[in-house]
Amino acid sequence: MILINLLPHREAARKRRREAFFATLGLAALAGGLICGATYSWYQAQIESQQGRNTFLKSEITRLEEQIKDIATLQAEIASLRARQNAVEDLQGNRNLPVYLLSELTKQLPDGVYISSMKQDNQTVLITGVAQSNERVSELLRNFSNHSPWLTKPELVEITASTVALTQRDQRRVANFSMRVGLKRASDPQAASSATSNAAPAAKI
Repeated sequence: MILINLLPHREAARKRRREAFFATLGLAALAGGLICGATYSWYQAQIESQQGRNTFLKSEITRLEEQIKDIATLQAEIASLRARQNAVEDLQGNRNLPVYLLSELTKQLPDGVYISSMKQDNQTVLITGVAQSNERVSELLRNFSNHSPWLTKPELVEITASTVALTQRDQRRVANFSMRVGLKRASDPQAASSATSNAAPAAKI
């Protein structure tokens, strides 16, 4: 016996394929949505974590900037204290400079040289006087330059010839001079060692 199926099987097969396609499409969309959601959540978590790190870094940077400001303030205070300390030490060390200056003048003045005036401006001393000859002035410059630990860089400003009347008949030619000479500070090592060596014999006396 021959059986003939008269039902619309082709339409039913197409319907089943269409339903399977839409079901697969729905599953794919659902899987895509889940993947997108998971990816978004992961990136959002990374962004929040980075923002947290940025916030922490900003707070640390702010704290370090405050510490740097404190350090700069401390450094300025230290520099100010050192400047005051140096000023006090200079004052204590330089208070005896006039004594050293007069002592050096008595040691270094050659015979035939007389000082008429002396003016100190900071570490520079202007000396004016009278000498029996130009050679005496040159000797004084050499003594200041080579033999004095307290006086340095002597410079002849002016020298002029004149006459001095000892009596009505006796007139002698002399040299009027003016010179500048530098006065070393007590903090100078060479000058300080000289002061110590000069003070030692005085202490023994």
